[in-house]
Amino acid sequence: MVTQPIRQPSTVTGTRQRPAADPHPASLLGDLRALLRTLAVPAEEPCWREHLVVQLAPLRRGFAEHVRVTEGPEGLYAELLAQAPRLDRGVRLLAREHVTITAALAALQHAAELPGVSAHELRGLASHVLRALSRHRQRGADLLWQAYETDLGGET
Repeated sequence: MVTQPIRQPSTVTGTRQRPAADPHPASLLGDLRALLRTLAVPAEEPCWREHLVVQLAPLRRGFAEHVRVTEGPEGLYAELLAQAPRLDRGVRLLAREHVTITAALAALQHAAELPGVSAHELRGLASHVLRALSRHRQRGADLLWQAYETDLGGET
């Protein structure tokens, strides 16, 4: 039996429909929190680097799933543009950020697997990734708000 991900129908807000699928599932947020906890541990702790590598794998998978859910003809961005075509520029920015963040996550993973990279460098790379993810999440939330909550007027 082949199972496919379940995409819930949109919910109605006023006269516009808001997508019910969360582009940032709880598992991705949990993976981010796990990475933050790992980074908070002193690098002198035994196996710190190994824990970092282990925490990156689910975060990379979760972000790849986020990209899959949001992009493409059936993705959240297509649904968003159907509701609010004026947001095309913002959607394109988010899609470009997917490429950048995916590359940054891969670079962090690669650096963490190299024994010559210092903990200080790894923390710097990780901080860069976390800032990028935070900005991306906020931009996505802002775009959803603009699409579904902003009243453009003209309705009577």
